Amino acid sequence: MAFDFMEWLQLGIRWIHVITGIAWIGASFYFIWLDMNLTPPEKGGRKDQDGVGGELWAIHGGGFYEVQKYRVAPPALPPHLHWFKYEAYFTWISGFALLTVLYYFGAEIYLIDKSVADISTDAAILIGLGTLIGGWVVYDFLCKTPLINNQAVFGAVLFILLTLAAWGLSHVFSGRGAYIHVGALIGTIMAANVLMIIMPGQRALVSAAERGEAPDPAPGLKAKQRSLHNNYFTLPVLFIMISNHYPGTFGHEYGWAILASLAIVGIMVRHYFNMKNQGRAKQGAFLLPLAFVLFFVIAYLAAPEKVDLSGGPAVSSAEVQSIIEERCVSCHAAKPSNEDFETAPKAVKLETLAEIKREINRIRQQVVESDAMPLGNITEMTEEERLTIGRWIAQGGKID
Repeated sequence: MAFDFMEWLQLGIRWIHVITGIAWIGASFYFIWLDMNLTPPEKGGRKDQDGVGGELWAIHGGGFYEVQKYRVAPPALPPHLHWFKYEAYFTWISGFALLTVLYYFGAEIYLIDKSVADISTDAAILIGLGTLIGGWVVYDFLCKTPLINNQAVFGAVLFILLTLAAWGLSHVFSGRGAYIHVGALIGTIMAANVLMIIMPGQRALVSAAERGEAPDPAPGLKAKQRSLHNNYFTLPVLFIMISNHYPGTFGHEYGWAILASLAIVGIMVRHYFNMKNQGRAKQGAFLLPLAFVLFFVIAYLAAPEKVDLSGGPAVSSAEVQSIIEERCVSCHAAKPSNEDFETAPKAVKLETLAEIKREINRIRQQVVESDAMPLGNITEMTEEERLTIGRWIAQGGKID
């Protein structure tokens, strides 16, 4: 049995990425919730005089917890102070490692689609890396402009710029490649917020408190602002992480618009829960139903164009098998001839008619209703060949 080192490497990195991502997003959700549910201490009381800005009691895991947040810093620092940063760092590091192993080492398969743009591997990688770096530079610049004083306007401008990035990448990369780079761009912004803004702001507070000086609240307020931005980024990023299982999104002609629209759904859901945590659930009650309706409107509009494939001359299974042998079997075989694969991707083998019949629904979704397969159309499957396979499926997918 052949040992597929790259597949196991991808599995290990992906597992680490999911674990650290859960830890990071969980901490983000918890602290945003906590911040919005704190109640001010009794005015003039001891806690108020000590600088406590809010407190909260909770019960979890069979125990009671009391949490206090100081307006700036406590009168004296505790001996043990817990920092939340490594979840963000390792999520980004593992994500970038996965991006490199899967999309850069396998650029000709996963990143480049020559029917979209006939570019070299080096050019594709440079565009990808430039997107991540340039995205952070533009975002950070916007945060330093007067736009940041109006969160609604700032959010709208940022959303438009990210949508333009998705549109531009969809004209350079494969659908999957474009989606993953939008996700990597947002993830880079989130991690850089932690590294470049949130952590320095928190270190400034701690340093001032250690020196016995009155801390400047500005870095902390800026860190809180960036943390809230990260909170709204989370649901769109989570969608992108699972999107490669749904070719009807990234493989659609207007995949960039589907991505932008589903991002709006995620932002609306996140905003509802943030409003709910602030005690404003009634004002935001319309957001969840609206997000639900919008999701299915997107699904309806993204449905593949109905084409009558049942007419025309009958298509034989031998004809379909011939197309699949030429365009698909180099990867989807017990022993792939494509040197990028040791085993068939997702264990899908298409060497016999019985195997083709077993995967008929997946073939319809990935080959006929979208152009997700072959990956990057590396074997140059034609539209006529896709239609031929579609006609055979529409005619019942019979084996001669």
